[in-house]
Order: sequence, then C-alpha cells, then structure tokens
Amino acid sequence: MFTLVRTLPLRRLLTEQAPTLGVSLAIAEVAYKFHSFLLEAAAFLVTWYALDALRHLVVGLLRGDGRNAYETKS
Repeated sequence: MFTLVRTLPLRRLLTEQAPTLGVSLAIAEVAYKFHSFLLEAAAFLVTWYALDALRHLVVGLLRGDGRNAYETKS
C-alpha cells in the first residue's frame, strides 16, 4: 500500500484507484459478514484487486489500440 501511494502520482491515485477503492469498501461493508476481521479484510482486498483488474481491462478495450491502461503514449 505504501509503495502504491508513494509511486503513483496523486492524480492517478484519485482517478484510477479511489473509485475502485470506494466501490470495494461499499461492497465489503454490505456483502461481507464473515464475523472475522481477517476474512473480511482479505475479501475486501480481493474485491479491490478484481475491480481494478476489470477497470484496467475495460479501459484497454475502450482504447482499442492494444495498450494496457497503465502505458503511456510514446
């Protein structure tokens, strides 16, 4: 987490990670009732990862140029 926050510019954190983080938190709050902090935290992190991967895939498909969402134009 520290590396993510330290290496990504603030603009990318706010535009790419914040929305998926917020949706993941909402899903975890509503759907995950494992009565175990460890299981709920792990499910939240898996949800965040999956939503970010899905966002990454959708952005790549919408671009239609074969680049992934994190590459920049050269």
